[in-house]
Amino acid sequence: MRKNKDFNPNQCPVTHCLNLIGGKWKPIILYLIQHQCNRFGLLQRAIPVISKQMLTQQLRELEEDGIIERKIFAEIPPRVEYSISRYGETLLPVVQQMREWGLKDMIEKGIYTQ
Repeated sequence: MRKNKDFNPNQCPVTHCLNLIGGKWKPIILYLIQHQCNRFGLLQRAIPVISKQMLTQQLRELEEDGIIERKIFAEIPPRVEYSISRYGETLLPVVQQMREWGLKDMIEKGIYTQ
């Protein structure tokens, strides 16, 4: 169970948003799924510093909150793909703004390398 899921003093909208997509990994996971990195193995290769346990936890939380959808294909071996839900699509502009601000800041500080 998440530590901060229900933490929202004074019904703050920013806290509500951060409870859904805040943290180190969720915005990155959403960005990658949006860009067709939609399977567990692909996500793990795209974020090599995340543990399997943490990636699983973050994916489950995003699914539980209705931000992503998980589709299981009845194949051998079973295949699972993730996609952004309609509800999750409403958060993509927020993630895109985070990316744009971060890129601009990195370029200004001279730490962006392509």
